[in-house]
Amino acid sequence: MANALFVWGTARALGGRVLLRLEDHDRGRCRPEYEAAILEDLEWLGLEPDAGEPASFRAGPSPYRQSDCGAEYEAALARLSRSAEVYHCDCSRKDIAAEADPFNNEARYRGHCRRRGLAAGPGRGTRVWLEPGAERFLDLFLGEQAQDPADQCGDLLLRDRLGNWTYQFSVVVDDLRQGIDLVIRGRDLLDSTGRQIRLTRLLGRERPPVYLHHPLIHRPDGAKLSKAGNDTGIRELRRAGITPASVLGQAAFRTGLLERPTAVDPRDLAGLFSGRSFPA
Repeated sequence: MANALFVWGTARALGGRVLLRLEDHDRGRCRPEYEAAILEDLEWLGLEPDAGEPASFRAGPSPYRQSDCGAEYEAALARLSRSAEVYHCDCSRKDIAAEADPFNNEARYRGHCRRRGLAAGPGRGTRVWLEPGAERFLDLFLGEQAQDPADQCGDLLLRDRLGNWTYQFSVVVDDLRQGIDLVIRGRDLLDSTGRQIRLTRLLGRERPPVYLHHPLIHRPDGAKLSKAGNDTGIRELRRAGITPASVLGQAAFRTGLLERPTAVDPRDLAGLFSGRSFPA
């Protein structure tokens, strides 16, 4: 909910266009009913995208649905292989976790398969070698940032051992081919930004998108809201008779955009961001 609020509100305040993308790259976790629920919730909230309209997804294959874009990812991987060192890897998550630094927030891949010369095949993923070096960027919400992808995550996984394209690779390719110049997402994805900027450059785009990482809505105990935690979803709020404007207003209040919960019409979301300054 917070993401929809910030995406539509910021885009409208800046005079931009909203692109709706269904990121179903992990085919083991995605279901048609999940896609249908997302589209229904956005329509109920009155949030209409400028590209990737719900009706276009229901009509069949779409350039904005990742599972329909395998050929584009294959082409991008071939292009990346000409500008960077790409190799195959049979290390499991358990293997990588066993070598993890306990003081690092995530398990860093140490390049075990870099020089093994493994061929593509079942049970083997695909990685790109990332050289050390900081990526510096200005986040529109959090300010100046610096990250070293090689230190954070090591060589980046592009395709996993089951053949699924990874989030990191698929969104960078999509942003490039769809001309995205502003990425708005939750603060929990901040650590992905440096590696995506690096990958963007390796794919030939010198000027990466601008990023905005917004606050998340948390439970009173500080945990992030989630279905797994039995938190109430939009469908349940609809059934309870809550109005779309009330849902948007509550989300705006809980992310610090309003001082108190007040109903917000979807057509007025730009007003929540009109007082903010954005770099040119």
